[in-house]
Amino acid sequence: MTSHDAKRPICIIGLGLIGGSLLRDLAAAGQTVYGYSRPNSGTRSAIKEGFDISDHLDNVLIRANEDRALLVLAVPMAAVDEILDRVVELAPQCGITDVVSVKSPVYRSIRARGLESRYVGGHPMAGTENSGWKASTTGLFVRAAWVITYDFAMEADTAGRSPDQEWVDLFVDVIGMVTTVRAEAVPALVTNHDDAVARISHLPHIIAESLSVVGDQGGLLAQSLAAGSFKDATRVAGTRPELVEAMCESNAPALVGALDDFIAHLQDARAALDTENPDISELAEAGHRARRRLEARSGARKESVSPVKISSRPVLRLRPGGPDWVRQLRQTEDIGGRIEIY
Repeated sequence: MTSHDAKRPICIIGLGLIGGSLLRDLAAAGQTVYGYSRPNSGTRSAIKEGFDISDHLDNVLIRANEDRALLVLAVPMAAVDEILDRVVELAPQCGITDVVSVKSPVYRSIRARGLESRYVGGHPMAGTENSGWKASTTGLFVRAAWVITYDFAMEADTAGRSPDQEWVDLFVDVIGMVTTVRAEAVPALVTNHDDAVARISHLPHIIAESLSVVGDQGGLLAQSLAAGSFKDATRVAGTRPELVEAMCESNAPALVGALDDFIAHLQDARAALDTENPDISELAEAGHRARRRLEARSGARKESVSPVKISSRPVLRLRPGGPDWVRQLRQTEDIGGRIEIY
């Protein structure tokens, strides 16, 4: 891996599944890392396990400011504004990233506070249906795509200037953090990210919730017969409802478009079945081809020991701040590629 490690301490605000797993991995890698979590049994467990955790937000932010740490916001969307207000007051020297699953509302909150030059957004495409510190684990992010946003650099480039060096250094450190936990940094503009995750992350939650209800309405026999396909398709319905609500509602415009496309396929399937000669071959074949493309793209090669085959994502070795580097980021985004720093 050519990307550099993060050069500054890392402070994680929120230690649920994602924040807690990130803290575990960074600590295991020898990175200076500490964090904040609300007072609860998970926080007490983290402290007992020997991690550098506090349940006093202001004290943690003051410490992070003294360290000029990288702040990672790992809180629900509903808590972002409150945390950012405390960051503005208590941690003006800190760079900011986040792991929130929807980027547009976070970036609006960042812009409303004039924090664009201190922010590089992030979203790891990893997780489970479980939540909280006790669900956190090491190795959660291995080979996972971790979206890195670069809207500030794109805005500067469009205006014919370069982003300042402080932002470039922050961008490099965020990628360093991502590669430290063995994830793969994938660049994306905020709106493009939200459009994409509406289809491959948020829509599956809507489908899983709906399918769970339909199966349940089949009664005890249906529940007794439910096997792999049903359980796999409804797994994420085990996610805490308030987390699903926050995720989907905050990305409603993009999700509505994805739902429209999905509903159109369902309506076509219903019409094709409600005839004297039912025929869903078109949908079955199109879906099979799409799944095969996904398998080819993701690559079922975890058993390989060849470093050349670690990832199926095309790689761009990037020199941030170099000639045409923002254009290279956009080209890499267009092909879903990953970036490494040299």
